[in-house]
Amino acid sequence: MTPRERWLAVLNRETPDRVPMDYWATSEATEKLLKHLNCDFDEAMRRLHIDSPIYIAGRYIGPPLEEGADVFGVKTKAVDYGTGVYNETVYCPLEKYSSVEEIEANYSWPSPDDWDYSHLPDAIKGHENRPIRGGGCEVFLIYKQLRGEAQSFIDLVENPGIMRYCLSKLFDMAYQKTLRIFEKIPGKVILTYAAEDLGGQTGLMYSPNHIREFLLPGMKRIIELTKQHGSYVFHHDDGAIRDILPDLIDAGIKILNPVQWRCPGMEREGLKRDFGDKLIFHGGVDNQQTLPFGTVEEVREEVIENYRTLGAGGGYILGPCHNFQSVSPPENIVAMYETGYECGWR
Repeated sequence: MTPRERWLAVLNRETPDRVPMDYWATSEATEKLLKHLNCDFDEAMRRLHIDSPIYIAGRYIGPPLEEGADVFGVKTKAVDYGTGVYNETVYCPLEKYSSVEEIEANYSWPSPDDWDYSHLPDAIKGHENRPIRGGGCEVFLIYKQLRGEAQSFIDLVENPGIMRYCLSKLFDMAYQKTLRIFEKIPGKVILTYAAEDLGGQTGLMYSPNHIREFLLPGMKRIIELTKQHGSYVFHHDDGAIRDILPDLIDAGIKILNPVQWRCPGMEREGLKRDFGDKLIFHGGVDNQQTLPFGTVEEVREEVIENYRTLGAGGGYILGPCHNFQSVSPPENIVAMYETGYECGWR
């Protein structure tokens, strides 16, 4: 099977020739892996039998951006934590406002017309055998960058009007951008990323009622659009999210990533037992202990255990729990994919 056929078989509850495998990593982790394998990226993906999708998006053609700012006016700074470099927000353009009226008077939202999609047919040429991911939303992440992390939590209680106004703008834009992708390359996209990081290490970061009030209605619009165009909803959601999983399933998510099974309530057997008929599980190889600090044999054992639990009867795509980090030895990454390939055949 081709990678696209392999993914589609899993998504359609059919039996692929083997379990598909995906690759998520920081740039530092990838550099270490390529040095270890002594090859370029494409050759590494071939040698490790990885079935990763390609990602497509609109091309920004809007007004010139201020130096150091993104399309929303958010400014970031690269911070080196010793194990990786991450862009952290240093300027939140809506943080200083205390009403919707102030925002409307002083801030200009990007327009869906600021992106062009004419290049997409050419962008996917030569990739017909791979899954294609495009469109979707992760609006609360953008909201936190616009308002500031702490202020965003406060807004849930003290400024619901500001939150509803901003989230409506963000969801409307995500909807239009996703629709234009589907219209430009009809039938080509099979994965659409509808995400929110709702979970912390031990439980939800927001109350279920706040999630239902502020986030699920907008997510449902994107999810319904996705389903109408034949794509499957790929839902990324870190941490311990079991308490909200039934709501997310009712909203229409199809693929659950990254399955951080060490978090309370996210145990693999329980997830498979209670939600395995409704969800495809993606990820599942622990990125907090096993991959960075485990032995090669422990990585191999975890892959096999994931196949036994998350992969029982199908419905599983192998990958790390979020991005490989630079602290993970390349030997462990290679062991993960070699074991996945050896043991994944049906």
